[in-house]
Amino acid sequence: MKKYFAIVLFILINVFLLQAQDIALEEDPPYNRQTSYGINLNSNAGLIGGGVIKHTRSISSKMYHLFYLDVVNVRHPKEQRAQSRLSGESFVPGKQNYLLLVRPHYGRELILFRRAAEQGVQVAASLSAGPSIAVIAPYLIEYRFGTGNIRLEQYDPARHPSFDQVIRTSRFGESLSQSKFGVGGSVRAALAFEFGNFRTNVTGVEAGFMADFLAQKVIIMPLAENKQHYFSIFVNIYYGSRN
Repeated sequence: MKKYFAIVLFILINVFLLQAQDIALEEDPPYNRQTSYGINLNSNAGLIGGGVIKHTRSISSKMYHLFYLDVVNVRHPKEQRAQSRLSGESFVPGKQNYLLLVRPHYGRELILFRRAAEQGVQVAASLSAGPSIAVIAPYLIEYRFGTGNIRLEQYDPARHPSFDQVIRTSRFGESLSQSKFGVGGSVRAALAFEFGNFRTNVTGVEAGFMADFLAQKVIIMPLAENKQHYFSIFVNIYYGSRN
């Protein structure tokens, strides 16, 4: 995936550099600004990875400032749910931490093909970068150490050797309240396809690559290999308005 990301990034940088030569076109942009909200699906998460907000402001007839924010969940590839032998509730054996990534980005969006005023499909390419804020929340389990000795605490393979003694997991909000934070950076490259038959509303699908480079390795599952850098393919489905 690193190879494909580098190829896409190289192509987009060259496209943007070529377009920069024509940024002073006198033709009016088709719209001045656009704000959209959507859901994120990515290869490092489950069915729905998180949420996204995207805002653009015109620079020229084809080029736009891009302000982008997403919040996504990162799962370890070895995560599999199981049922507690004691309660029947589901949990993830071996999971020690949740990992959420918050990515505020700035970049540029370039319209490659415009749609007609009332209908059709618009195609745009975007390139952006910014910090990656890692929200590391403990994965809390209720564990039976013996008769009458039940504790809710973060999974630790040294303290919790048997998954047969796991009763349940805590609510995600309870884990989130005990979060720690990490930092890093991220780069994003994408193509957006916007369609609809309304002048002021827009529906779109955006697909691309995301690379995250964290300052430290995050231990999601201590008994498996963990990463410091993450590469993913993503799809955003969004709806918004423009003026």
